[in-house]
Amino acid sequence: MKHFLRRYLPDPHYFRSHERLRFLGEWLHDPQLWHFSRRSIVPALGWGVFFAFIPFPWQMALAAALAVWLRFNLPVAVAMVWISNPLTMPAIFYFTYRLGAWVLGRPPQEWAFEPSLHWVMQKAGEIGLPLLVGSLIAAVVAGGLTFGIAHLCWRWYIINKFRRRRAVPRGLAGQVGQKL
Repeated sequence: MKHFLRRYLPDPHYFRSHERLRFLGEWLHDPQLWHFSRRSIVPALGWGVFFAFIPFPWQMALAAALAVWLRFNLPVAVAMVWISNPLTMPAIFYFTYRLGAWVLGRPPQEWAFEPSLHWVMQKAGEIGLPLLVGSLIAAVVAGGLTFGIAHLCWRWYIINKFRRRRAVPRGLAGQVGQKL
C-alpha cells in the first residue's frame, strides 16, 4: 500500500516550497504529515472520507487543517475528500438528503436543481436540515467504516508478511531476499 500511495501522491518538497503555501511556515515541515505508516494513513483515510460527505464548500481545507492538527498524512486526507467531486456530488447529496428526511420523519420534497445562489438560498430552509442530518450520519458511518476496514486490511497485510517470513527456513532467508 505504501508503494502504491507514494507512486501517485506528490512529493512533500513540492508543497513545502510552493509560494502560495509559505504562510503555513513550519507546519508543512512536520515529517508525520508525509509519513506512510498505519498510524498516519488509516486516520487520513477515515477523516478524508468523513469530510467528503460534509456539504461544506471547503472540505479539503477542513481535512488539511485536521491533518495538521492531529498529525496524520496530509495528502491522503485531502485526496480522499475527492470522493465527492462534481460528478458524484449530486448522487451523494441526494442520498444524504433522503437519509436525513427519513431520519427526521419528513416526507422528501420534490425539487429540480438550479445552479444559482438564489435557488440555494430559497431551498436552504426546506432541504437544509435533512441534508445536514443525513450528511452527518453518512459521514460518521462512511468515515468509521473506512477507518475500520483500512485498519483491518493493513493489519492483515502485516500479519501475512510476518507469516511468510517465518515460513522461510533460516538457511534460505538470505537467498530468498536476494532473489526478490
